[in-house]
Amino acid sequence: MAKDDVVKQLVAGVFLILGIAVVGWAVFFIGVQKGLTEPQFEVTVLFDKVGGLMEGAPVRLSGVNVGVVKAIDFLDEEMMERGIRVTLSIRERYEKQVRRSTKMSVQTEGVLGAKYIEIGREPGEIPVDIAHPILGQPMLDVYDLAEILQDTATSFNDTTRGINSMMTELKYISRKTKRLIDRTEQRIIDGNLFKVF
Repeated sequence: MAKDDVVKQLVAGVFLILGIAVVGWAVFFIGVQKGLTEPQFEVTVLFDKVGGLMEGAPVRLSGVNVGVVKAIDFLDEEMMERGIRVTLSIRERYEKQVRRSTKMSVQTEGVLGAKYIEIGREPGEIPVDIAHPILGQPMLDVYDLAEILQDTATSFNDTTRGINSMMTELKYISRKTKRLIDRTEQRIIDGNLFKVF
């Protein structure tokens, strides 16, 4: 084997080892940034429907990413009108804040409608017990929202019709009052306000 071939193979080997090291470092760095290397705990939440939520979707606590959706399964039997079990994998450093939370809900993000789990807190409500399955907030469906908007529009139309009817009556009363005032004014001018005949 020639000396040049040995040098070429040595250089190629060094570059291969450096390439593997860089890729390994990048994977590790991204894993640390995403919290994949941190210890995590699981929380089970029961929903009636999840509206397109997928495994791997973010879990947010007051807007901060604290974990991911680990699994979505159907229950064999519904519990308290909820038939879907969602398992959340949450980083341990957020456990205290999650224990103080009072509600978990499926939310829609942005124009494209990506789903995520939002963990929040309502003042005066009892914190959730993460040792047991938690009842998730019912999802506001697009159809429910459309029905609410339709009811509001119908109510608004009824109110508008009522106001239009009132305005018509006020115009009629206004014309009659103006005619009466004009006649009274003319009689005062003519000097026969109190003359009957």
